[in-house]
Amino acid sequence: MTQGESRTPARRAVLGAAGAAVLGGSAVLGGGTAQAVQSAVAADAAADRDRGRGHGGDGHGYRSLPVPTVIGHRGASGYRPEHTLGSYQLALDMGAHVIEQDLVPTKDGHLVCRHENDITGTTDVADHPEFASRRTTKSVDGTSITGWFTEDFTLAELKTLRAKERIPATRQENTLYDGRWDVPTFGEVLRWAEKEGRRRGREVWLHVETKHPTYFRSLGLGLEERLAKLLRRYGRHRANAPVFLQSFEPGSIQRLARLVDCPRVVLLSGASSRPWDFVQSGDPRTVADLVKPEGLRWIASYAQGIGPTLDLILPRDANGRLGTETTLVRDAHAEGLVLHPYTQRNENSFLPAEYRRGTDPTAYGDAFGALKRFFATGIDGLFSDNADTALLAAAEFTAGR
Repeated sequence: MTQGESRTPARRAVLGAAGAAVLGGSAVLGGGTAQAVQSAVAADAAADRDRGRGHGGDGHGYRSLPVPTVIGHRGASGYRPEHTLGSYQLALDMGAHVIEQDLVPTKDGHLVCRHENDITGTTDVADHPEFASRRTTKSVDGTSITGWFTEDFTLAELKTLRAKERIPATRQENTLYDGRWDVPTFGEVLRWAEKEGRRRGREVWLHVETKHPTYFRSLGLGLEERLAKLLRRYGRHRANAPVFLQSFEPGSIQRLARLVDCPRVVLLSGASSRPWDFVQSGDPRTVADLVKPEGLRWIASYAQGIGPTLDLILPRDANGRLGTETTLVRDAHAEGLVLHPYTQRNENSFLPAEYRRGTDPTAYGDAFGALKRFFATGIDGLFSDNADTALLAAAEFTAGR
């Protein structure tokens, strides 16, 4: 956020409430690492004994969500280090309708919340000499990456690390919160959502992504079965459960469709790209094929929605300006699919050229203007790093229709 905005009384009240809630409710901030891990495992076991409890849905499901739906992208990652309980709490306190988690496994099979299994840029692992030898180079979905990876750490080891801001050059203010939270397990997030749901008297919706599922299955760390087991423990496996499941690999969504009944979303990257499971299986289709009516019809046979990059709806020209809208929204709706495109951010560097203001790429541009244009396409919602901005824009758009 801009410095002026961060000092407003309303913003101080929101951020203060978020901080108090997280400090008061997070077991990982107190005690030792071993105690934190034992507590997390014990809580999961207790949930397993009480299978079926929790927020299983109110009978209305995802169609009851406000439109446009605002999804807190990795929480409130415009203001806090992503995928931390602090980021999730702030997004919820801001009013986000749904909070996103990305899942990767540890060496001992626990699901934790990180955007990538490479934790070099999102934790302080480089500051831990005891893990220096774990630094390695791997090929993940065809890309060579050098760093530290969650699958090389047990949960106990991972819990000794602290989270930090992923893009500090762009979001310097977020670095103030480096080290304040650890890497949460998905079980901890489910318990947080249950607690917040009881406190607020309404369900807390989650949007959960399986990251690199083919890669992890090749390591014997299949994500879908582990995820389904946790969802069942916490009563979030039903068709009307307050959770979306998402993946860039259609095969992962198809596998999940055989395990649980909650709504599923196929994520779609650039038009010329191919899902990694397609690459591995020899399926020649690209995303450009999947966004055609026949591709969307195929997706609708096992999923309830798509999560396309915004560029698939409003392509940008060579100068970074928005071009002519495609027919994707119309075509997807014709197949009964909801659209949750990604990702809206407030900084100039992420905005279409016509909505940038000034020359500082890290400064805020006309995010409201861009959001109005996005909502006008008829999308059902979007992922936003800045849930407060997106919510206000959505309210203004809805009032003006």
